[in-house]
Amino acid sequence: METIQFNIRQTIIVAILVLYIGKYLTKKIKFLQSFNIPDAVSGGVLASLFFGLIYGIFRTEVAFNFPIRDAFLIIFFTCIGLSSKLKVLLQGGKPLLILLATAVSFLVIQNFVGVGMASLLGQALPVGLLSGSISLSGGHGTAIAWSPVFYDNHAIRNASEIAIACATFGLVFGGIVGGPIAKFLIIRNKLEPDCDTKDLTIGIRRDQDNVQIDYNTMLHTILVIGVTIGLGYEINDLVARLGLMLPAFVSCLLAGIVLTNTIPLAFKKFPWPAETPSLALISDVSLGLFLAISLMSLQLWTLADIGGVIALILLVQFMATVLYSIAVIFPLMGKDYNAAVVCSGYSGLTLGATPTAIANMTAVTEKFGAAPQAFIVVPLVGAFFIDIANAFVIQQFLNFLG
Repeated sequence: METIQFNIRQTIIVAILVLYIGKYLTKKIKFLQSFNIPDAVSGGVLASLFFGLIYGIFRTEVAFNFPIRDAFLIIFFTCIGLSSKLKVLLQGGKPLLILLATAVSFLVIQNFVGVGMASLLGQALPVGLLSGSISLSGGHGTAIAWSPVFYDNHAIRNASEIAIACATFGLVFGGIVGGPIAKFLIIRNKLEPDCDTKDLTIGIRRDQDNVQIDYNTMLHTILVIGVTIGLGYEINDLVARLGLMLPAFVSCLLAGIVLTNTIPLAFKKFPWPAETPSLALISDVSLGLFLAISLMSLQLWTLADIGGVIALILLVQFMATVLYSIAVIFPLMGKDYNAAVVCSGYSGLTLGATPTAIANMTAVTEKFGAAPQAFIVVPLVGAFFIDIANAFVIQQFLNFLG
């Protein structure tokens, strides 16, 4: 098998083209428009199918630069942190705890569904865990980290392939399901935003008026983002020395929250970028490029090797996520517009990843209106608490099966 390795410049060029394709598809295909499918998802899935076709015909794999993808992820979460005002954070206290409790509960449900389906279909029970919270709520990183345990301790020889394929499935469908869920809840319950501003919490609406971006505001924004990322890495190193491991983007998110709630109070004359179009633009571009690179690099041909049994387990997991989002998350989060937006993000989070969740919420709020609280509670639960809780839940299930 031959591999074509794209460098940073080539990866960014292809990602931008993928976003253009996604925007074109969204404009031309009513389904994508109607159900708020993010441009990066529609364009990225099409690109991954194209590269999968190249692999199938020519046995040639196209590989992209992942460090630049991860850099866009860090920039994006830094922007979220810099947009997180203390007032909104305090308002998100109770909803944050509710979403955290329900999300942790669903980790257990997700694993019971996986193990139960594996048992019904005559598969080894650990296969059910691989197609549960490890690969779906955990994503590719958790799937890669836990696969060796199943290979070494449970004799699942294709554990890595199963987990990565399930995570791939989840990432794709997590980006597809969020918009339709939110639209269903909003229209069925006749919901409207309860936020005064028409501007988005993160990003810029296509029809937003009076968007002013100039040289000075962009320069200030880039400076603050750079300083915040530097502080985030320092926090990450400190936490590591204490014996804890945090993803770098979580540390940068926390650094952004700290700085945006302290520096403007101490230095009132400094033009802080929070709630500015410049920060929103950088956030939009970073998220779009991260998702485009992630999706266009999916090795969809690995799905062909997991068989109909795993596909059936994943179908049931997909249905469980939809039902749980509508029947549990929405009522407990208040049955209002913000709750509907949270559901769009949560469904993307529990099947895919936090950036997918935020892309879902951005697409929904771009059409229906802002939901500031949703952009606080979902990233905090998805980027920080869930990974910690998931590790504990996975270990308890392994002990039970062992």
